[in-house]
Amino acid sequence: MFRLTNLIKSVVEDQSPRVLDGAIAIWNFTNRCNLSCLHCYSKSTLDEVDTLTTPQIKKTILEMKENGIKFIIFSGGEPLTRKDLFEIADFCKENEIITYLSSNGLYFTKSNIQKIVDTFNYVGVSIDGDEETHDYFRGLKGAFKETLKAVKLANSTGSKVGIRFTMTKDTIGSLEYIFDMVEKENIPKIYISHLVYSGRGLDNLKMDLTKEQRREAVDFILDKAFQYHKEGRDIEIVTGNMEMDAVVFLERFANEYPDLKEKMRERLVSWGGNSAGRKLLNINSEGDVRPDPFFPITIGNIIEQNFSDIWQKGELLEQLRKHPRKQISGICSDCEQIDICNGGSRARAYAITGDLWSEDPSCYLTKEERRR
Repeated sequence: MFRLTNLIKSVVEDQSPRVLDGAIAIWNFTNRCNLSCLHCYSKSTLDEVDTLTTPQIKKTILEMKENGIKFIIFSGGEPLTRKDLFEIADFCKENEIITYLSSNGLYFTKSNIQKIVDTFNYVGVSIDGDEETHDYFRGLKGAFKETLKAVKLANSTGSKVGIRFTMTKDTIGSLEYIFDMVEKENIPKIYISHLVYSGRGLDNLKMDLTKEQRREAVDFILDKAFQYHKEGRDIEIVTGNMEMDAVVFLERFANEYPDLKEKMRERLVSWGGNSAGRKLLNINSEGDVRPDPFFPITIGNIIEQNFSDIWQKGELLEQLRKHPRKQISGICSDCEQIDICNGGSRARAYAITGDLWSEDPSCYLTKEERRR
C-alpha cells in the first residue's frame, strides 16, 4: 500500500514516518459471498462451505504473532458470513494484532454496526463507481444503494472508515465520482486499487487499463493528494498494487517541494515498494499461504504445517525478500528507480509471461522516469 497523503504530510511537516512494524496478512477467512464481482480473485459464491475451523485459526494466529505478523485484514468472500468472525477478531485483539475489515457492506445494519466498528481498527467498504457501474460490476441490482447506506452508517459512528475502489476500463469513468463522494460524505479514507490479473481479474484481463489510461488516472489521484494537503483536508489517499505510482509521485513532490526531494526519496526507499513475501502475505479460505493474494504459487498450508515453518523457510521467500529485486529482467534490469518500486507485481509478470522474474507488464513509467 502506498500512502500518498501521509507521506506528503510527514515529510513536509517533518514528522516521523509511518513505519510498518511487522507484516500484514490478508486473510480470506471464507470463500462464501453474497456477490459475484467481475474482478474478484477468489471466485466466491454463497454455496461455499468454510474449511478452516475456529481452533485452527486461533492456533495459526498465535504462530503468526511469534513471527512478527502485526496486522490482519479480514477478507473473503464476504468475511461477515462467518459466524465466528467477531470471536476471531477479539482473539487477535487479545494478542495485540491490529485488525482491518474488508467488506461489501451489505451485512451492515443499525443493530450490528457499533459492534463492527468497535471490533475492527478500520473498516473498508468496496464501491466500484456510480450506481449503474457498481451494480453491473457487483452482479446485483440495488447493491450500490445498500453499500452506500452501509458506508454512511459506519461513518456516522465516527470510526475510521474508507472506500475501496478498483480501477478497470469499466470503472475508470467513475474515478472522479468516487472522489466527489468521499468529499461530500466526509469519508476519511479512499483506497484506489490497480487491477492484478488473478481470479476473475485474470478471466477478465481485457478490462485492465491501458498504460495511457493508468497514467491519466494516477495524475488525477496525485492532484487530489496535493490538493487535500494544501487545503488541510483530512482525507487519506492510498493506492495499491502499483508501486510505480511512487516514482511518479516523487517527481511531482519534487516540483512542489524541491528542497525536500532527497528526503522524500529516502522515505520511499525505506518503504520498499512491492512487499509480497516480505511484509505481506495471504492465507486463503483453504489454508493455503501465498506471498500476496494474487500470487500464483502456494508456499504452504496452515492445516498441514506450522506457520513458522512456512514463513521462515524457502528459496522463493528468500528471493522475494531481496531489496531491491535486481534479479528481475526486462526494463527492470537497468531501472534506476527499482529501489523504490522493487519491481512491482510478480503475479502480473507471471500471468503474462509465465516467469516470476520478468518485468511487471503494467509498468507505465517512461524511459526517462526510470532514470534518477
